[in-house]
Amino acid sequence: MTALLTNKVAVIYGGGGAIGGACARVFAREGARVYLAGRTRAKLDTVANDIRAAGGRARVAELDIFDEAAVRAHADAVAGEAGGIDIMLNAILIAHVQGKEFLDTTLAEFEEPITATARSLFIPAQAVARHMVDRGGVIVSLTTPGGRWAGRGFLANGVFSAATEAFSRLLAAELGRSSVRCVCLRPDALPDAVALSGAREVFEDASRNIGIPLQELLAERGRTATLLGRLPTLAEVAEFAAFVASDRATATTGAVINVNCGSLTD
Repeated sequence: MTALLTNKVAVIYGGGGAIGGACARVFAREGARVYLAGRTRAKLDTVANDIRAAGGRARVAELDIFDEAAVRAHADAVAGEAGGIDIMLNAILIAHVQGKEFLDTTLAEFEEPITATARSLFIPAQAVARHMVDRGGVIVSLTTPGGRWAGRGFLANGVFSAATEAFSRLLAAELGRSSVRCVCLRPDALPDAVALSGAREVFEDASRNIGIPLQELLAERGRTATLLGRLPTLAEVAEFAAFVASDRATATTGAVINVNCGSLTD
């Protein structure tokens, strides 16, 4: 059987992170030529070396996602070298849970992660979409379940999660007639990613506040808050991302898809 992403060119922002790295390894295994971009060179190199050791192709670029000119120049360079860009995965998630109730939260504490998320979505999507228009391509983003929950202490998280989903849906409308698909994946907490991700401190703070060890806290959420009785794994998210990015999912765009073992069902 032909690999899912044979001869595809994939740019992964946040490619040194837990989810970005897992997706990069699967994309490369499925035949894609992978370009990893992120702030921490050592983490990017680790993922790239794993890919090369397995026989895949990977290039690395140290890049600040908030530097619009640098991100655009990088996308231009990738397209020039590879002949185009077929897939973009934005695996940059702002690791922030407000923690305070609304009346105790400052405007700066509320708006900073929302603004950062909006910039981290817009800048790379526009840089890459310029190379996908009429040629075709897929823009995949990631969100959290926060946009669907109601509760105290994570107002900013809920707003930027909902904004990520809206951005993906509306971008699909903007780019659909140019043969560009946009899909947003909504995993839940990933126990095997927590120790590797920028969200580790957030989860550990929650664990301390509740007084339950972190892994026990995650296991309890999986048992009680999902239809499958467990939380998803990095591998499951990465495998699904590869399918969504492939030509076997060409009718899927404008969708926010749960990859969360049923913690949310719509």
